[in-house]
Amino acid sequence: MLQPNTTMRVLGIDPGLNTTGYGVVERGERGTRLIEAGVIRVRAKGGLADRVAVIHAALQEILVGLTPKALALEELYSHYDRPRTAILMGHARGVICLAAAQCQVPVFHYAATHVKKMLTGHGRASKGQMQLSIQRELSLPAIPEPADVADALALALCHGFALDRANLPTNLHFARRPTKKPLLPGNSP
Repeated sequence: MLQPNTTMRVLGIDPGLNTTGYGVVERGERGTRLIEAGVIRVRAKGGLADRVAVIHAALQEILVGLTPKALALEELYSHYDRPRTAILMGHARGVICLAAAQCQVPVFHYAATHVKKMLTGHGRASKGQMQLSIQRELSLPAIPEPADVADALALALCHGFALDRANLPTNLHFARRPTKKPLLPGNSP
């Protein structure tokens, strides 16, 4: 839950090499409101290096201009028939994580099914059901389009709901903890 007189801006990102959707929502005592949403479009004919450079530069501009306190990113999923898609999407996710790290914005990863369940109550909700849920939650006059924007807004809303459920303070600073080796049977500290 948010503490009194505090707000939390969350940037949701739906990664893609051609179109990356983004949406910034702000959660406060009076609810959640849309700050900005849109897409980062990349020329389809550009090489991989050029594409990720465009995504990185545009995302840096969004992070600096809109000052989110957290970034919610869709986890990588690929059907076993298309492993190349997962590899290519990994490049887009990589520059998104890099831009966030450079701006000191923590990144939180969510599976698409988890986002759908948080917003609609069903992990296999359709795009239309998701768009209606987002429209209702943000009191929008129309459903958010294109789908990349809707997905990004869903991620941002999901992170806000996750904060509420976990009752986490909004001013956390996340740092990596050293990993501990698991104890083997018979070994004690």
